[in-house]
Amino acid sequence: MNRRSLLLLPLLAGCGPMLAGCGLSERPYAERRQWPLTVTRPATLPPRANGRILELRTLRAGPTLESRGLQTLQPDGSIRTGFYEEWAVPPAQGAEECLRRWLADSGLFAGITAPGSRATPDLSLEGELVALNANPAAKTATATLAITVISTKSDQNRILLQRSFTETAALRGDGPPAEVQATLAALTIVLARIEAALRGV
Repeated sequence: MNRRSLLLLPLLAGCGPMLAGCGLSERPYAERRQWPLTVTRPATLPPRANGRILELRTLRAGPTLESRGLQTLQPDGSIRTGFYEEWAVPPAQGAEECLRRWLADSGLFAGITAPGSRATPDLSLEGELVALNANPAAKTATATLAITVISTKSDQNRILLQRSFTETAALRGDGPPAEVQATLAALTIVLARIEAALRGV
């Protein structure tokens, strides 16, 4: 046995069975699951001819929504963010795309644009995704979206609508699949309420 082998013996002896002492775990590898954050309007209507153009600006992420992990509300009021269960996209980005498609399919506007578009908008909508979580104890899921709609047809940029929309949906079952389904159901109701509010603007 050479000198190098003799030096390694004390190190290997301290590793114990299955090398547990060396920091290697016997737990099976848990793969992350990604859930699509998509909501579809029940019916698709054509763009309104000669209608107004709405600019949808980037939705901001609320303080707890920077990561993709599914969120659950704990009994003490804290938010737990999952590590192995996550949305396929950042929540605010997913909610923005859902809102964009929903309003494009609503028939309310001639078009929905993004910042930087060459089209001149009549209205500008900005907002923040405030909450998107499940509450297993209460058997509900919640979605909250705060928006501000501004008229861009004048130098004053007058605020036409400023409101926070919160909705809940029943949590039918346990675990991530049920939480995702209920969370998206709550978001669907929020988007329907935003559409209804925009009809009065």
